Parts: sequence; C-alpha cells; structure tokens
Amino acid sequence: MFTRPPRILVTGFSVFPGAPVNPTEALAGILNDEPPAGVEAFRADVLAVEYATIADRLSAIGREFLPDIAIHFGLARECSGFRLERVARNSHDGARPDQSGALPSATRVCAGPDRLASTLPLDLIAERLEGAGLPVEWSDDAGGYLCNTVFTLSAAHACDGLRPVMAGFVHVPPLKEAEPDHAAAMAIDDLVAGANIVIAACIDEWNVRA
Repeated sequence: MFTRPPRILVTGFSVFPGAPVNPTEALAGILNDEPPAGVEAFRADVLAVEYATIADRLSAIGREFLPDIAIHFGLARECSGFRLERVARNSHDGARPDQSGALPSATRVCAGPDRLASTLPLDLIAERLEGAGLPVEWSDDAGGYLCNTVFTLSAAHACDGLRPVMAGFVHVPPLKEAEPDHAAAMAIDDLVAGANIVIAACIDEWNVRA
C-alpha cells in the first residue's frame, strides 16, 4: 500500500491554567533535536491551548508538512503512565476555559461522526511500552479540553492538509523534574523513551502495510 517511508507529525501543548509546566512542550523540542530514523520527514510542533486558533494552526501545519501519521501528546495530571486514548468525542461537552480564558464557540468540534477511533497501532504500542517497563493505561474519553479537540480534528481530517492515515492521542503525567512530589510524575528520559517507542511502533505498522 505504501511505497515510501512515512512523514510523521508529533504535537505537544504549551502551558495552560493549572499546568505551568507542560511535559509535552519539552518532549516536542527534544524530538525535533533528535528525530527518529526510518521516516521520510519528521516534525514536532507545540500547540497553543486556545480553542479559537487550534484548527487554523493544525491546517497550517497540515498544508506545510502533509503528515502521513499524526501522534498527539498532551498532559493529564491524573494519569499514571502513557494513557492510550481509544476514542475522540466530537463534542465540547465539559469544556474548560483555555489559556486565554475563552470557551469554544460551538457545541461540536467539527463536522463528522460523534465518535472517531484512534488509528494508531495501540495494541502494539501498549505491548512495547510495557515490555520496556513503562506504565500504560487505557481510556475511552480524551476529556473535554483541547486534547480531545485536537484528537477529533486530526482523526476527522477536518483541517486542510491534515489527513493522516494514522492519527491518535496519548496522554502523559506531569514531569518529575517539575513536580517531584507528584506520585505518578514521569522523568523526562522515560517520557522521551516512551514517545520514541510510540513513534517506532507506528513506523513498523506503516512498513507492514507497505
């Protein structure tokens, strides 16, 4: 099916109310400095936590980069490991104010079905993360915040140029270096190692389909 290596987009988020340090912002920077092998192109971007601008930002990235695989990371303070999100909800129910204090202007994220499944190879990702001794948990609810919004927009192909063959979302806990007293906080080295496992699993799945 595929005749070339994949173009992979990874996204993280900037800070937001209640999260003065977002581990996925640091993750994106590290991955850009040390991109994975076996890809045609790789890009990691940090997204602002703003409902009003997120679709336009993803459209701009999509037009510029045309990713085949989109792996989105975000912070969930209550999770205890790499939380693999199975489903995006096309709804703003339970939305909280973003970093500018604004709420979404619509009840739905975009046109399309009410629920969209992750197309990342989640079982393979979980197996490899657990094999590396990294904690894994599962979720069927990506929340009511920008994480679910990005997941939905990406999975629904709702942004110009952003039509990935594989798209999904992974939540991670706070950063150990920033919150040493948080029971489930994760060291940056483990976060980067786990993210690279996720990326490698997606590349391998792409190659299986080649």
